[in-house]
Amino acid sequence: MMSTGCLGLIVKGPSGPLVAPLGSSVVLPCSVDQLLSVEDLEVEWKRTDPDTLIHLFQDGETQTGVQQEDYQDRAHFFTEEIQHGNFSLRLDNLKAEDEGQYTCTVQSQEETGETVVEIKVDVERLSVLGLSHSISASVGEDVTLSCSVDSHITPEDFEVSWMKTDEDEDIMVLLYQNNEASPEASVERYRDRVEFFTAEIPKGNFSLRLKSVRTEDIGVYMCHVFAGGLSANTTVELERLVSSGEQEMVDEVEEIVESSWPACSAYEELLEVMACATERLDLPLKHKRSEITHSRIDE
Repeated sequence: MMSTGCLGLIVKGPSGPLVAPLGSSVVLPCSVDQLLSVEDLEVEWKRTDPDTLIHLFQDGETQTGVQQEDYQDRAHFFTEEIQHGNFSLRLDNLKAEDEGQYTCTVQSQEETGETVVEIKVDVERLSVLGLSHSISASVGEDVTLSCSVDSHITPEDFEVSWMKTDEDEDIMVLLYQNNEASPEASVERYRDRVEFFTAEIPKGNFSLRLKSVRTEDIGVYMCHVFAGGLSANTTVELERLVSSGEQEMVDEVEEIVESSWPACSAYEELLEVMACATERLDLPLKHKRSEITHSRIDE
């Protein structure tokens, strides 16, 4: 698309709308064929819906102080190309609300002209996946709370917060922001006990390792992901914890059952002992009584 100002400066732009995915960078073309003096040059990029100043080149330099705040770190000129008549703008970390029309106005001495560029954002759903069932762990053990992100947006642009949500107010467990974990944001009781699997983050895996599990850790945890103006979450429930003493007792009972029942003459008595022990502990066994009974009959 080319547009000519009232005094004849021809400004070139794209022939149609620019379609770009959410979270990506897009270049908004704007150029003139003639060489213009940088000293007398003024280039203004504005959004027309609403009327917002995106970027201003004036007095030989970019005027960052007059930019709308949301664009200060996302809108960039190709500075080395200005002397060649290229005033294209690169817009980074594209958001859903960036969709719309942008006007590039070029003024040099008594000449002026403009071109209009339309951006269409290809919005894809941000999907956050976790476990469909609750998890449990022994006191003192480490446990992994699962959270993975399925998106075309790069993980560097994510903000991920792990919160414990079942208390009077949400508790910050761990925060990922500005391409790094922020352990200082964690409340004290979780600080030094939580971490991401750093090597997995580029794959979109933001699972959390909770170390040295305590009784007060029981509850519901939410992994909340923000990216490109979208957000999604998943929850994980950490159920009743097993103490080390209880687990050792269960392990001993199961070891006796597994090693003795095929040849044990007092088989029914052994089943009763096993059932009594596990019912008192209210803990699951690897082999339920019904499963063992069925195996005995098959023999």
